[in-house]
Amino acid sequence: MAQLVFVSHPEVNIDPSVPVPEWGLSDVGRHRASVLARSPVVAGATALICSEERKAQDTAGILSSHLGIACLTDARLGENDRSATGFLCPADFEEAADRFFSHPGESFRGWERAVDAQARIEAAVRDLARDHALGDLVTVSHGAVGTLLYCALMGIAIDRQHDQPFQGHYWRATLPSLRPQHGWRPF
Repeated sequence: MAQLVFVSHPEVNIDPSVPVPEWGLSDVGRHRASVLARSPVVAGATALICSEERKAQDTAGILSSHLGIACLTDARLGENDRSATGFLCPADFEEAADRFFSHPGESFRGWERAVDAQARIEAAVRDLARDHALGDLVTVSHGAVGTLLYCALMGIAIDRQHDQPFQGHYWRATLPSLRPQHGWRPF
């Protein structure tokens, strides 16, 4: 049975002087992406689509190279837009993320609202799944949008309790129903 495999990028090089969408994978993140590329989690992939952000493209590039399939990008798979605040130190970011998830209909200091990001990512994945023919469809994106999508597909309220505990996780859903089979798992 074909599956959607939703992958969040692993660890990144955090650099406050570089715009967040341009952050690349750290050495640890590259190693973990390599481990995923050699795992059965993505072995059935016949299509690979990623966010336009560098960290997702770095991850997808490693998968693409190992699997021998091309990777396409889709801007709708991008992280929730946080450009209004730019870089936030880790403690401030965690507080902001808590607010993002606990008040999904409100914008935190100009961030894209969680409900809007959820609608965008769900529409994108439904379009991609509808147009997908055979084999597994692997999407490489970001933790927050993966959590929002998971909540939408499960028919549950947006809640950070369903978020990945750290970067570099995946979850699967059956195709074409898009019913999640399990929550986040590390790779």
